[in-house]
Amino acid sequence: MKVIISGGGTGGHIFPAIAIANEIKARHPKAEILFVGAEDRMEMERVPAAGYKIVGLPVAGFDRKNLWKNIPVLFKLGRSLTKARKIVKEFRPSIVIGVGGYASGPLLKAAAQLGYPALLQEQNSFAGVTNKLLAKNAEIICVAYEGMEAFFPPEKIVLTGNPVRQDLVVTKAKKQEAYTYFGLNPNKKTVLVLGGSLGARTINESMQAYIRRIEEGDVQFIWQTGKSVVSVGEVPAGGLQGRELYKKGPSWVRLEFISRMDLAYSVADLIVSRAGAGSISEFCLLGKPVILVPSPNVAEDHQTKNAQALVKKGAAVMITDDRAVDELLPRAMELIHNDERLKKLSSNISKLGEPDAAKKIVDEIDAIA
Repeated sequence: MKVIISGGGTGGHIFPAIAIANEIKARHPKAEILFVGAEDRMEMERVPAAGYKIVGLPVAGFDRKNLWKNIPVLFKLGRSLTKARKIVKEFRPSIVIGVGGYASGPLLKAAAQLGYPALLQEQNSFAGVTNKLLAKNAEIICVAYEGMEAFFPPEKIVLTGNPVRQDLVVTKAKKQEAYTYFGLNPNKKTVLVLGGSLGARTINESMQAYIRRIEEGDVQFIWQTGKSVVSVGEVPAGGLQGRELYKKGPSWVRLEFISRMDLAYSVADLIVSRAGAGSISEFCLLGKPVILVPSPNVAEDHQTKNAQALVKKGAAVMITDDRAVDELLPRAMELIHNDERLKKLSSNISKLGEPDAAKKIVDEIDAIA
């Protein structure tokens, strides 16, 4: 079996792609897998770190607000289509898999033109532009939410859920390890604040606005900032045995990136996060109570629709981005002390988990390839 997996741009696209690749390898140890992503995006680092080969395309996303800036984007798209055709011709895949993000567009378009079968994986409750354009050439479209007939031909849709990172297992032993790893107090409740792989400005500003009150309170925070630059505790990496730590305060530890998310999840009594589809799938599998702050800066406002899908089922709390700086931390501090509400949120979100998503997707891949 020879497989091309294309897409990326954020962790929400990359982690499911790697999970699919791992499941393919588990079933077909001799399978050849090639990733195709966008040059200078995070997949060019994360995919090789997971043990897979990746080729980059010079593709870039369209600027929907400043249309005149898209002239160079069109040139990059043309170059990407040419390179994608060359990649497909040389690799000759059994199947091509698109996981979303603009990097998958040229590759799947080239595969369709050359007659190779394709499968799409749509993570969000509101389909992205790239996947909607590619749907007519796909054999199967794997989705994570009900009601996707609004975007795709019903006969092509298979409800599989979103694949997640395989190491996300929460145990008592990991919980104890996590307290040591992050330098936390086992007797305090813990809020995990996730700024996303690229950084969430509003969530970071919300933490900054209440940092002094946090230090005076009885709750501790693991604060992952992403690549955003924040003013609190700007010191060189140190402590935490030289891992990803930037700064540790009396009731918080701040990191740019958390490599051991399994440990962070293990101690989290409550999570604050953007509403990316990949993150939501992880929260569902782990049954973690969550406050979602959808990013307003994503295509079709799909994060708000992701969050609303959970809120309707009593599985999450949502605070809009424009109200987060004033309301997020007070709401989190109130919720963390409401054990009954936390238990209810945990129970409801657990019902939405799809633990075998990667296996279901690879069942479809096997059927096609």
